[in-house]
Amino acid sequence: MSESDVEQAWPTLDELKQWRDVTGVDWDGDEDLTRFQRELDAAIAIVKLDVGLWDELSDMPDAQLAEAAMRMAVLLRANAGEGLPTAILRTDPQYQACLKGHIRRFALA
Repeated sequence: MSESDVEQAWPTLDELKQWRDVTGVDWDGDEDLTRFQRELDAAIAIVKLDVGLWDELSDMPDAQLAEAAMRMAVLLRANAGEGLPTAILRTDPQYQACLKGHIRRFALA
């Protein structure tokens, strides 16, 4: 079994805060769109949508999907003032590399 096959957990708020070098609880809540938890939740939802056919009862992220969620959370914050569509953020090479081999459903042309 490879390391990417081992079940992981989705990134936590503490992990995201550590990545962003943020201490304290000022940004913890999900009361408005500026809060880290809301961005992290959105990033996880985007990864699940991009994988496709995600089953909340049986599917668990592996290291690659957990990293994809962290990357998307970072991209969402970096894009906060730019207003780029999520479709453009999804083309990020690092994000795409993390999703490689996990896509279950492809868009129809």
